[in-house]
Amino acid sequence: MFDGSSVAITGGTGMFGHNFLRTMLSMYRVRKLIVFSRDELKQYEMANMFSPKRHPEIRYFLGDVRDEQRLREAFWDVDYVIHAATVRQISAMEYNPFEAIKTNVLGAQNVISASIACGVKKVIALSTEKAASPSDLYGATKLCSDKLFVAANSMSGANGPRFSVVRYGSVFGSRESIVPALMEQKQRGTLALADKRMTRFSISIDGSVEFVIKSIDTMNGGEIFVPKTPSFRITDLATAIAPEASVDFIGFGPGERLHEVIIPSDESWHTLDMRDHFQIIPNEQWAECEKKSERTCSICPSGFQYSSDSNPLFLSVDQLKELVHSGFHRHV
Repeated sequence: MFDGSSVAITGGTGMFGHNFLRTMLSMYRVRKLIVFSRDELKQYEMANMFSPKRHPEIRYFLGDVRDEQRLREAFWDVDYVIHAATVRQISAMEYNPFEAIKTNVLGAQNVISASIACGVKKVIALSTEKAASPSDLYGATKLCSDKLFVAANSMSGANGPRFSVVRYGSVFGSRESIVPALMEQKQRGTLALADKRMTRFSISIDGSVEFVIKSIDTMNGGEIFVPKTPSFRITDLATAIAPEASVDFIGFGPGERLHEVIIPSDESWHTLDMRDHFQIIPNEQWAECEKKSERTCSICPSGFQYSSDSNPLFLSVDQLKELVHSGFHRHV
């Protein structure tokens, strides 16, 4: 799909962007690969890893998703856009709420408008489990973003770009996950956990990149794609990282939840089980998808909820040890 095409990724200097670039360069012969981000230092460091001299298809665009005109310049002659730019530090967002809205909500609309203006073929946005029944500002802004991208298919018309969303939990070992914090606390001999009942979903960075690429390939527009991934118990992770350490249960931080919910029960009635993943379908497309579902998939039962505590697949302590020691705790 990507051979001979032009691809742009916003927020391209983050962990996902690094691994997405690595995958694009190793598996496809893209005509142009545009890294769009606002951090010139990260672009400089990334250019040392992926040099335009060795990879002439790479373009580094300095810009902010808050600037629609700059997005239009970056998206000119682009076939596919991956929107990964976001503000996600929860405490900073709670203190500076409108700054989060400018990037996560208004920035999302700018990506949509620029994609339509430039005639992009497909756009997929990265979301988070926090967008499902949000309990903090970050989740609320990402829910707004999800709604914008789903509704954008009506704005673009029959011949315009198709827009979809990928939603999954924290990438195992990423800056947003608990793994780096526990690795640091390990040196002190005491681990701080919120609650012994806590569970989380687990997806590797390679798995997230593969799932995004697969979703771009199969999307029709309007779907929210949710991968089926294993869960783990937070106490098992603590044992895997530091079996000799003591544990303090300190209670929940701002916006923190006992379990991760990626598909809430009130979305179950228009969710398809595609065997290896779920698709949340827009209301206006549901009647047509329901007719096709008998041949290709099944409809989730009423009241179904995809939650980390009720997931049929859990990682063992040994499996978690393997993940940690294989290097997934590194940020890139």
